[in-house]
Amino acid sequence: MAVNLFEIGILDWIQNNLRTGFGDFFMSKITVLGDGGIVWILMTLALLLIPRTRKLGLCCAVSLLIDLALCNGLLKNLIARTRPYVVNPDVVLLVPPPGEYSFPSGHAAASFTAVGALAFNKSKLWIPTCVVAVIVSLSRLYLYVHYPTDVLGGAVLGFLFGYLGTLVVRKAGEVIQKRRGKSGE
Repeated sequence: MAVNLFEIGILDWIQNNLRTGFGDFFMSKITVLGDGGIVWILMTLALLLIPRTRKLGLCCAVSLLIDLALCNGLLKNLIARTRPYVVNPDVVLLVPPPGEYSFPSGHAAASFTAVGALAFNKSKLWIPTCVVAVIVSLSRLYLYVHYPTDVLGGAVLGFLFGYLGTLVVRKAGEVIQKRRGKSGE
């Protein structure tokens, strides 16, 4: 419970010291980019449509599927962490209360899954993507819907999922190349 109180303290500090009218507007809008991973799915689709970025798009797609299965499908339900606004019901939320559990942050995980896939493929797109990922992730704290460790855990896991997705695509590519080589003999 001590971790919860410490983390609630951080969230309360944000509420008491960083909240502004502009921040309320901006954070409640920017967080929507992460809803259902929509911005990352759209980015992935765009990469898949362009022939020279198709492999990068495939890495992002596989990474995001891994994220969906492990983060939202398995870990959230397995850990079943209560959200901070449930622990501190005095906070007035600026967004509708998310329905699922708190850890890990799905917004942070999907965001950093995209960053990881781009970074592990040496795409310069990882830099602006990382800026968006950080802002989306911070919005979850500002909006009092995640604990700091939810966001940190989501970011670390997302980066790992980006690596795993890249690894799966590379290994699949190697297998396909070997099979093509054998059938051409």
